Amino acid sequence: MALNLRQRKIDCIVRMLNLNQAVTAITGTAKEEVYKILIYDRFCQDILSPLIHVRDLRKHGITLYFLLEKDRNPVPDVPAVYFLQPTPSNVRRIVEDASRGLYDSFHLNFSSSIPRLLLEDLATGTTNLDSIQRISKVHDQYLEFVTLEDNLFSLASKNCYLQLNDPSTGDKEIEEIIEKVVGGLFCVLATLAVVPIIRCPPGGPAEMVASLLAQRLQDHLLSKNNLFSEAGNVTSTFQRPILCMFDRNFELAVAIQHDFRYKPLVHDVLGLRLNRLNVRGEKGVMKSYDLDHADPFWMSNGSLDFPEVAVEIETQLNKYKDDVAEVNRRTGGQEAEFDGTDLIGNTKHLMNAVNSLPELTERKQVIDKHTNIATVLLGEIKERSLDSYVKKENEMMVRGGIDLGEILAVLKGKGTKIDKLRFSILFLISAQSIPASEVEAVETALVEAEVDTSAFLYVKKIKALNASLASANSASRSNIVDWAERLYGQSISAVTAGVKNLLSSDRQLALTRAVDALMEGKSNPEVDSYLTFDPRAPKSGSTSSQMRSGGPYKEAIVFMIGGGNYVEFTSLQELAQHHQPPKHIIYGTTEILSGGEFVQQLALLGQKMGLGGDPKTGNG
Repeated sequence: MALNLRQRKIDCIVRMLNLNQAVTAITGTAKEEVYKILIYDRFCQDILSPLIHVRDLRKHGITLYFLLEKDRNPVPDVPAVYFLQPTPSNVRRIVEDASRGLYDSFHLNFSSSIPRLLLEDLATGTTNLDSIQRISKVHDQYLEFVTLEDNLFSLASKNCYLQLNDPSTGDKEIEEIIEKVVGGLFCVLATLAVVPIIRCPPGGPAEMVASLLAQRLQDHLLSKNNLFSEAGNVTSTFQRPILCMFDRNFELAVAIQHDFRYKPLVHDVLGLRLNRLNVRGEKGVMKSYDLDHADPFWMSNGSLDFPEVAVEIETQLNKYKDDVAEVNRRTGGQEAEFDGTDLIGNTKHLMNAVNSLPELTERKQVIDKHTNIATVLLGEIKERSLDSYVKKENEMMVRGGIDLGEILAVLKGKGTKIDKLRFSILFLISAQSIPASEVEAVETALVEAEVDTSAFLYVKKIKALNASLASANSASRSNIVDWAERLYGQSISAVTAGVKNLLSSDRQLALTRAVDALMEGKSNPEVDSYLTFDPRAPKSGSTSSQMRSGGPYKEAIVFMIGGGNYVEFTSLQELAQHHQPPKHIIYGTTEILSGGEFVQQLALLGQKMGLGGDPKTGNG
């Protein structure tokens, strides 16, 4: 059975909303209906938002729902379900609410395991204020991640790339970031109830997260009633998924480039967030759309290039018109003059027409939604010449460079400042070596276009550092120097190697190639040096670069530290479908970023190094 992260998480949330009681398979609700109030913090609101709608809350007896930070009036004789992160401020607010007797009973659910000290603070605070009797139960839910699709999740950890690559970040801060990522991934695996084989490139954040996660899982498995006990009888590596861990510098270009496929384009250009999109409709009125599992067009056509999506919208509109015309023909009295013998036949047609109306109405709403989205996208594409950016960036990556005249023409043409900056950075990393005069010419063109060059200069400096490290004696490098080398070295080599690796005539991402090789489980020079962690193995032999990792794998979880995107997600789903029978790949990341958002983190890194423009000015 394929891992379905979204459904498993919904099951956990539904159980929580029903006071952690079992729900019946038929109704999907608890046997005894209890009216309740739901209290959540902002982070947990983001966890719920893509999965649970207002109608779902009502179905499970939630009559009112509030943010924890809001002032709330007492609602006596009603139980309250709290869903919060385990933080000191949240615990203090719970104690305050209980002391005021806001609700009859408090069912506390924390998004991850609450530390013992905070649990003691909760107990002490409610005891001192004589309100501990109101605390009904405390549950660790292990849901501290945002699930957007069946195979897509984010830890919603902001600015992770910036923090991990900031020279001023101390060791303690790095450890805290890694610990937070490990905690989020542990929640994902606990929700899926799987203990995977973990693979990652040696060095850098990926190894740090993989090592600590394997240790955390190994320690947890030693407890009798562990979260994976239901999967405890799984011993064969063939039945376990593989967790492939990478950090953003493994392939930098994909985080910056423009893409012409529907999902990446909508996210990058229109600002899709938590499966919700706000676009300007007719007469300038803002419209809000849900783009999620309930939208069949979005799920079926998200990986198509934009022109194909436009054709599909027209095809579905024509089919809808044909179906409506058929209903009208059958019920509109256009046939021979009525006589009594046709009563049964006409009644049957009429009933069929009535039954088909809801489905036709829903189809029309979906078509209208995507027609509006496509219209807005088309306007942006024309205004910014995005099709030209996509074409030239792909050519640049395949050829390993671009003619200086071409790039200068792009920088003087259409596009936002961020578009031009992204294009220029891709020019920097598209080839191993670029004449200094060409780099200076591009930098001058950016300044003339009033573009903040901080991000461009940062990548230029790190690329130069990588080149000098590459020529150094490998034996003299420390672990930190090795990490610095990987900062951009892997991304550049991965991009330039893209010429040799084509899938369906398109350049295959280095990430996709690596995941494909890891799932295959055979010897491959691209991944032979990767480390293997098996949390189920004895501690003495749980880590090795030589350990056989098993395979081939039918299921994989791919995790990108430092920011992921819909380009990688879409490419991995295409890879999964490319195999026969299809494989199953879940993609996760610390946060989902558009190209512009990622470049802003690069710019901040440049400014921290004293490069480029004033930090107060941007590329808006």
